[in-house]
Amino acid sequence: MKVHFLGTAAAEGVPNPFCHCEVCEKTRHLGGRNIRSRTSVLIDETLKVDYPPDSFYHALRDRIDLSKVEDLLITHTHCDHYNPADLEMRIEGFAHGIDKPLHIYGNDLAIQGCRLALPTLQEGKRFAYHRVLPFKEVQTQTAKITPLLADHDPMETCLLYYIEKDGKTILYGNDTGWFPDETWEWLKTKPLDLAILDCTGGYNSNKRSRNHMCIETVLEVQSAFERTGILKARGQIIATHFTHNAELVHDDFVEAFKPYDIQVAYDGMTVYL
Repeated sequence: MKVHFLGTAAAEGVPNPFCHCEVCEKTRHLGGRNIRSRTSVLIDETLKVDYPPDSFYHALRDRIDLSKVEDLLITHTHCDHYNPADLEMRIEGFAHGIDKPLHIYGNDLAIQGCRLALPTLQEGKRFAYHRVLPFKEVQTQTAKITPLLADHDPMETCLLYYIEKDGKTILYGNDTGWFPDETWEWLKTKPLDLAILDCTGGYNSNKRSRNHMCIETVLEVQSAFERTGILKARGQIIATHFTHNAELVHDDFVEAFKPYDIQVAYDGMTVYL
């Protein structure tokens, strides 16, 4: 299984184009892996998690054929993860040679937002909508998924995704702080090959931060995985969704996580399971 990290930043990107803080200025100077666009991943070219405003840029940069994507999983409707109006470029008249719909999975807000943003005549032709519920397994076109509860926006049912494909298991674990108890309980019997974790915060003494994780929370999650056997013996943890407000650049995150064998994602990074 190929996991392609298209973007690895929080909402403002790194550098924030309006910001002149030390990290943003340093990022502009260093370039390379320090430059981060809004977060999304692509699995085996056919399953995508979230559709941020940078999706057009991702497709050009990494030479991705988005027409191959069959399943789109939406975690929540914050603007850095959800840009349904841009999907209009997939409708008949704009996109040619497409013979099947894009299946979109998400909570009530995400699905209703897509139906409002996109032409209703395209339903069933270029788009198929699936409202999902926490802890209810769904067989998609490309994988088996189970939405899990996140701790993020208290005004929305934000979701994480447990993805099973080709005998491998992935937890797509952002945006969230310390997982809700129901999610921890569900994960106890689901060993992981890969956990992709939110690391929006930098150093913070709070080991169980809310809404987003920090470095200490990621390490606490790793400890909990080890205690409960959630992560397989050769399972990997990869941190993503970084912000300039963490006051760290890429190498700083690498240095922080290196002793714990946790990888730091960067835009364009690919891993194989």
